[in-house]
Amino acid sequence: MSETLKEKTAKGIFWGGMSNALQQLLNLVFGIFLARKLSPSEYGMVGMLTIFSLIASSIQESGFTAALANKKEVTHRDYNAVFWFSILISGGIYLILFFCAPLIADFYHTPELTPLARYVFIGFVISSLGTAHFAKLFKEMKVKQRTIATFTALCISGIVGVTLAYMGFSYWGIATQNICYILVTTCFFWYYSGWRPTLKLDFGPIREMIGFSSKILATNIFNHINNNVFSVILGRFYNEHAVGYYNQGNKWNTMGHNLITGMVNTVAQPVLVEVKDDKERQLRVFRKMLRFTAFVCFPVMFGLSLISSELIVILITEKWLQSAQILSILCIGGAFLPMTNLCSNLVISKGKSNIFLWNTVCVSLLQLAAMIALCPFGIEVMLYVYVGINVLWMLVWHHFVNRELNYPLYLALLDIANYLITAAVVMIAVGFATQCIENIYLRIGAKIIMAATLYLGIMYVQKNEMLQEIRRMRFRF
Repeated sequence: MSETLKEKTAKGIFWGGMSNALQQLLNLVFGIFLARKLSPSEYGMVGMLTIFSLIASSIQESGFTAALANKKEVTHRDYNAVFWFSILISGGIYLILFFCAPLIADFYHTPELTPLARYVFIGFVISSLGTAHFAKLFKEMKVKQRTIATFTALCISGIVGVTLAYMGFSYWGIATQNICYILVTTCFFWYYSGWRPTLKLDFGPIREMIGFSSKILATNIFNHINNNVFSVILGRFYNEHAVGYYNQGNKWNTMGHNLITGMVNTVAQPVLVEVKDDKERQLRVFRKMLRFTAFVCFPVMFGLSLISSELIVILITEKWLQSAQILSILCIGGAFLPMTNLCSNLVISKGKSNIFLWNTVCVSLLQLAAMIALCPFGIEVMLYVYVGINVLWMLVWHHFVNRELNYPLYLALLDIANYLITAAVVMIAVGFATQCIENIYLRIGAKIIMAATLYLGIMYVQKNEMLQEIRRMRFRF
């Protein structure tokens, strides 16, 4: 990598890491207050609507952020077309969902969902106002500005959500928190992008990008189905309590792997696109990103699985203890998600959005069929199979990476095996060593300190490349 690109990547990872660390910290703080105040059923009410909001948001965005990032030259005409297209599409979708809200409530056998759905869905309409502005910030790798936007929005929306919960607004407080977050980030995206739309409607650029972006759109929709299939099935065949317990466990799992995914995502696609004309160089960049991701995600996610019970009880009380087992299982699969995401970024950077699409469609349909078939056997069996499918699907993603970069499986395994094995052995050893500690606070403290010391100590003794890179990077900021 040239010095310019290397500096840009390092700064992007730094600010991406800072952004996601701050986001997860604030989510942690406000999540503790909300979880202590609200019940699992109240959490489940909003959780049952999540998949509809996410799919609607994907449709209004329509994959144009990735399409614009993949274009060599982007003009005002391109951004303006995306801006007006997103607004028109979101307005149409909202009207459809507004009138379909009673049907959604009937599906879940919960009449209270009708007014809540109509309120929650306002969020993706507001989000459409900032689609083009976010795409511009993403294209230009303005990670610092996005960090400030998300941090401020989390602070404001978190305060609003907690205040409303303590005032007795129940799940309406969570819904308002989500809408407030979207509104604040959209305002900041307008401010930092410096771009303003014009009234001239020209959808010519949409026609040029639709071939690529439509595949990203379909992929995102199936991704949301895959990630939220449990909430739908549990809401339909179990109850809102089960949805609440699952959503709480999945929330902590998501905070963990999003910390790494978000850090890498801020630079992965733009950087891989920049070097895509040099295959050998792109392979070097990809391998370094993969090793960095493995270095971080395996100890973080396996560690989160290790302390799941103590973490849940200490932070949000024993009423959420059923979420701890769910969290422990999900974290195993969550350890592989950042690497899957990196593979998909490589495929997109090569302009192969069709591969991205069909890969996601196949795994989503497989997950959905498996969950429906296993529904009578209980949540735990469903979770193990769900995680197993996600982990094994890494092999499918690698097949396409190998086809693009000539990166054989044995070499990929060598790149990540040390981090996987070291993290797994360390967490198992620490789990056995601390099981005799009865005090929950001493036990979680001992687990964290011992696991971090052992993992970093082993990396230091090995003179690990990634550890040395991170130590050098630290002094640049």
